[in-house]
Amino acid sequence: MTTLASGTDTLTRDALTVLQPGFTGTTAPDWLLRRLGEGLASVGLFGRNIASPGQLAALTAQLRAERDDVLVAIDEEGGDVTRLEVRSGSSFPGNHALGAVDDVELTHQVAHELGRRLAACGVNLNWAPSADVNSDPRNPVIGVRSFGADTGLAARHTAAYVTGLQSAGVAACTKHFPGHGDTAVDSHHALPRIDASAEVLADRELTPFRAAIAAGTRAVMSAHILVPALDPDRPATLSHRILTGLLRGELGYDGLIVTDGMEMRAVAGTYGIERGSVLAIAAGADAICVGGGLADDATVLRLRDALVAAVRAGELPEERLAEAADRVRALARWAGTHGHPAEDTHGTEIGLHAARRALTVTAAPGLGDPATLKPLTEPPYVAALTPVANIAVGDETPWGIAAELIHLLPGTVTGSFSAGDGPGEQAGESAGRAALQAAGARRIVAVVRDEHRHPWMASALDTLLAARPDTVVVEMGVPQAAPRGALHIATHGAARVCGRAAAEVIAGITGL
Repeated sequence: MTTLASGTDTLTRDALTVLQPGFTGTTAPDWLLRRLGEGLASVGLFGRNIASPGQLAALTAQLRAERDDVLVAIDEEGGDVTRLEVRSGSSFPGNHALGAVDDVELTHQVAHELGRRLAACGVNLNWAPSADVNSDPRNPVIGVRSFGADTGLAARHTAAYVTGLQSAGVAACTKHFPGHGDTAVDSHHALPRIDASAEVLADRELTPFRAAIAAGTRAVMSAHILVPALDPDRPATLSHRILTGLLRGELGYDGLIVTDGMEMRAVAGTYGIERGSVLAIAAGADAICVGGGLADDATVLRLRDALVAAVRAGELPEERLAEAADRVRALARWAGTHGHPAEDTHGTEIGLHAARRALTVTAAPGLGDPATLKPLTEPPYVAALTPVANIAVGDETPWGIAAELIHLLPGTVTGSFSAGDGPGEQAGESAGRAALQAAGARRIVAVVRDEHRHPWMASALDTLLAARPDTVVVEMGVPQAAPRGALHIATHGAARVCGRAAAEVIAGITGL
């Protein structure tokens, strides 16, 4: 493709400045360093870019050797969505676990410690927290990424998370505006539609964002959702009414507005990433996030040139692009004065402490108080009933309790079962029978994730519990289904520390 400018004029530099691209590899490719020299001001990191804290620190130092004020962004929510610990699982429980505890000081401490680790690695912008109110229990993309279904709870913990993260020198990016909780569609795949009234949206969805703005969030991320009560024609990311009229005008927010990933089908499938990026900047966005799936120089040049062409054609006001670029630079200046690793004031065990506090443990009727039950002394069989992974989480991040139980009870045996273990209506029953056969005489620990959203999973549990009523059930998603099993442990998330906390309970209770 023929490019439109050399990369040295003001217009082209501004077009590069508003992009937040990703890349592949654990070192910065030459093309990325070259674009930083031409005006690119932000880089987005994903799990594919991270091998260790030391490697990440070397990578961010490499970027800053080319441009010392570069914004280095990451999608590090803790909990199920982790990039720092993508291959091991997070040391921090996610939002839903923190909401279950409902201790805002604990949320502040967890966010501060997570921010401290990011800052120590040279990261200064975190695409977190999720301020979405999880009002639709069928939600396939938010779920445990939300603090909960209660608006007030979500608001107070969003504010605590923002202040905790930014106290460590890392800018918070509160998402997904104007609220992604009331949908059963994943915007990675299609365009969700939220049909709540303007009054409901104001009272429910917008309240956590007001709290984040009051707490001083340095950035807000838009959602690729259609909200007809606010704009019947365009998704929020592309809506002037929502980004400029509502977020800037009514809510009084003047910080950076970042789009969700422009390659997501909710936008790319209808508008394409070039046209979508132009419309987003025109609507009031300041930074274009792209790179979860598209991460190369050709993509950056296509978006840069699309923005330049739109200005030259009179479709995008040059002053709007310049304003967006100025906001990116303003956040870079803030990060330059705040982005120094904070001292460890809460200790590295704060994540495990929070995960332990988040557990809800229920014994089957007639078995009494779970605290009085005795520990498992023989290694069990762990049957993980595994759903399709949320794209935001990724397939590469491990989940469950198997690794932690093996550590506490050597000899523990594990297996994974899915809807693919049986055809159609028989999927769950077949998965349950397969787990029973694999377990043999061992005590079974069944691990589920959002049982209420997966009929096959509920059916598999029916089969397991009918044959083995002494089965322990661990729910690592949103605990909407009624507790069942000889012992039911709700962790409110699938982070590694959540698995550790559940494993401690199982290893500490025997002879149910």
